[in-house]
Amino acid sequence: MAEERKISMAVVRRLPRYYRYLGELLQKGVNKISSRELSEKMNVTASQIRQDLNNFGGFGQQGYGYNVEYLYEEIGKILGLHQNYKMIIVGVGNLGQAIANSNSFSRRGFKLVGLFDVNPKLIGMSIHGVEVMDVDRMEQFVKENGVEIAILTMPKTRVKETAEKLAQWGIKGLWNFSPVDLFLPENVQVENVHLSHSLMTLAYMISEAKIEEEKERH
Repeated sequence: MAEERKISMAVVRRLPRYYRYLGELLQKGVNKISSRELSEKMNVTASQIRQDLNNFGGFGQQGYGYNVEYLYEEIGKILGLHQNYKMIIVGVGNLGQAIANSNSFSRRGFKLVGLFDVNPKLIGMSIHGVEVMDVDRMEQFVKENGVEIAILTMPKTRVKETAEKLAQWGIKGLWNFSPVDLFLPENVQVENVHLSHSLMTLAYMISEAKIEEEKERH
């Protein structure tokens, strides 16, 4: 949908934030909200919120604002969360286990159905009822179970080869936490997540803040 309408990725990347904040408002029993009120909570300008949502039809009513439940559901549909996605984790070390132990995914339509590793010490263990299997079983499992998403938390030396195989086996999306950028055919969507990049960005912001403080003192 976003690609057909040429929606910028900057807008797409803000949608999960809207979805999260609206979900929190729903839990608090809030029925309606204006773009101004939402902007105060999210630290995004009201104009930006209106522009973002107008890309998908607007959803607001003049003089009323937004119906929280309706907007929450519509953004969920835009993000594809009305569908159910079967996913696996490849690499069940500390990070892989942390992701597997998170229970937030299932509430949003993501079902963890398989865990894979090469470490004999991990194979056979169970996390939330999902067994860790040998990677040798992965091709058959992916094909037989219609798995669409693979989460990669494995060493960078093996990730490129593994990603290419998963693409051949029918995986539609890769959530890659390995420290290497993956570039695959257009029919396979890739989200590269580099934790160290975020940490370095934070270091930059701290450094800049210190420089500003020094300037103010002099």
